[in-house]
Amino acid sequence: MITVSEKCIGCSICAKTCPFGAITVMDKKAIISEACVLCGACVQVCPVKAITIERKAVSADLSSFRDVWVFAECEGEKLKGVALELTTKARELADALNQKVCAVLLGTNVKSNAEMLGRYGADVVYVAEHKMLEPYTTDGYAPVIVGLISKYKPNIMLFPATKVGRDLAPRVAASLGLGLTADCTGLSIKDGLLLQTRPAFGGNVMADILCPNTRPQMATVRPNVFKKVENPRKAEVVEVAVDLKEHTIRTVIKEIVKTATPGMKKIDEADIIVSGGRGIGSKEGFKLLEELAELLGGAVGASRVAVDLGWIPKSAQVGQSGITVAPKLYIACGISGTIQHLVGMKDSKVIIAINKDPEAPIFNVADYGIVGDYQKVVPLLIEELKRAMKK
Repeated sequence: MITVSEKCIGCSICAKTCPFGAITVMDKKAIISEACVLCGACVQVCPVKAITIERKAVSADLSSFRDVWVFAECEGEKLKGVALELTTKARELADALNQKVCAVLLGTNVKSNAEMLGRYGADVVYVAEHKMLEPYTTDGYAPVIVGLISKYKPNIMLFPATKVGRDLAPRVAASLGLGLTADCTGLSIKDGLLLQTRPAFGGNVMADILCPNTRPQMATVRPNVFKKVENPRKAEVVEVAVDLKEHTIRTVIKEIVKTATPGMKKIDEADIIVSGGRGIGSKEGFKLLEELAELLGGAVGASRVAVDLGWIPKSAQVGQSGITVAPKLYIACGISGTIQHLVGMKDSKVIIAINKDPEAPIFNVADYGIVGDYQKVVPLLIEELKRAMKK
């Protein structure tokens, strides 16, 4: 429930901020119409704290909350692969609950992705397009998502554990007074509830989490954990009208700097990854790995140590505090294999480890192991690949 107290001074700031056009000012007092979706944008900007929202985080009757929702993240106008992974999983969860799958698309010129989401199991796609939704900002996306959740009451809401998802999901959860399980690696239905599984204590144990008293049940999910599986249906497209104002976006994106090597794929999209760790020895050592990755048509990854030492950008980090990957081929060079790193790459189809230490833990998960110096082994691999390509 939203209320306007006598403290209101009729300044109109809330009306100019409301992304859904639900507020007008009459006789120096804000009037909130039925178009209000309780997004909370007005509460945040009111200079005299005259507007309040009362949310019931705990409810005796949760039957009105239905369907499994997915935030379908896009990069520019293109749908990210993790959106289809989550939609596939949402389909599985929704079928177990006999509910629908709904996807949320925000950005500019993103409506065309609705068909693809339907191919992977979405029944309904909510589309909000506005010039202020590209590029991503927390202030732009959060009120729209909060408003949609407040209006339609989903049972489950899934976000990708990407840079965007990890920023957006906590803001949405805090605005709604809900809990949030981060970095899930497993989701299932248990007694009608979402069973959320995530690594804890450095990946040494797996925690199972239930949320019986609040809705929606919210989680972020690591990319490359679930497989994309087509389950075609014609998705209903619901266009959401939003009217965001420039002054409501507090973050100004000056420049987007891409740290990936030009011409190479991102590690979460590559079928082949060549990764380096402390054993690489220096920033220059990664040039050799880049040459191998380029020949294989893959990407260059790294352990946390290599990133912390400044040898390679954070965007290349594989592991629990980095990016989870599951390529067809993962070549680990000079990586000892701590549990934090293994969590992020253990689902790779084929793992090749190159390390001077025969006792390195990485060999325990490797399909093929080479005990030796990468500076001797990798050039031999490059030479053989070049010879094979000439044939």
